[in-house]
This record gives sequence, structure tokens and C-alpha cells, in this order.
Amino acid sequence: MEKEICPFCHKKTMTLMEEEKDIPYFGKVFLFSMDCESCNFYKSDVEAAELQNPCKLTFTTESEEDLKVRVVKSSSASISMPTIRMSQRPGPASIGFITNVEGLINRFQRIIEGEKNSTDDKDARKKAKNLLKKLRKIKDGEIPLKIVIEDPSGNSAIISDRTIISKLKIKK
Repeated sequence: MEKEICPFCHKKTMTLMEEEKDIPYFGKVFLFSMDCESCNFYKSDVEAAELQNPCKLTFTTESEEDLKVRVVKSSSASISMPTIRMSQRPGPASIGFITNVEGLINRFQRIIEGEKNSTDDKDARKKAKNLLKKLRKIKDGEIPLKIVIEDPSGNSAIISDRTIISKLKIKK
């Protein structure tokens, strides 16, 4: 649906999209997105067609081939990469997406590059540079990368027979 009213800039320049996809080993999902061409507001999410249980997913890369493993992240999920001591927690700006391990690494790489380029702090720049080197080694299959996704909605997945799936303990 095009020319909808944006909740932020109130202009009729919002495009709403919904797409149904069948993801092997995961099932049917719905992809939702909102995109405003005036103020550049963007939000997306992924929801499973069937009700899912809260889950914690853990996957460790062992080779370059593992960069192709499919990753589904809902907007309510948090992702951490203990190998590089980075995490992304859900919040109002959190989005859902479908990518692969390499795409996930690229997202974190862009964040680190942005931080490196926006600071004058020598120590912070050096730390960012070292993290970027480590990410290149991970992409080359030289060192393993552990990925942990915690999703209270259960709408996330790391599609590999090596993914460890455990019950997520919801804090009340």
C-alpha cells in the first residue's frame, strides 16, 4: 500500500508492505515493512505463521561455508556475538530481517566502521580497527564466530542442523 500517512512526518509518503515467505526448515513467515520516502523512517519485522515458544539459538561458525547459513531475526530478538563482544538489543528502532551469517557480520561491521570514523579518540579507533581485522578473519574462516539470538517471541531462527536451540527464560 502506497501513499499512506507516516506516523512521524505526517505526510502521505509511507509505503506499507506485507509478504509471505516459506523458509525451509522454519516454515511460513510474514515479512512486514514500513518505509517513508519523506523522513526515511523504516521499520520491518518477521513473524512466524504459527505460534512459537520463546527461544535461545546458538550457532558457531566452523568454516567459510557457514557464512551462508540463513538467519531470521524478529524485531523482539537480541543478537550477541561473544567472540567480538558485541550485541544488539531490541528497542523501538529494532527491526526484523532475513539474512545469512555473512550479512549479519556485515551489519556489525558497518556499525564498527561508523564508530571508528566518527570519533577522534585514538584508543576507540584502534579498538574498532582491531575488531574489523577480527571480522575479516572470521569471514575468511580463520577463527570461529559464536552467534546467540534470544527471542521472547520465538520468531527467530538460525537454520542449520548445528544450531543449539534452548528454552529462553523470560525475566519477569
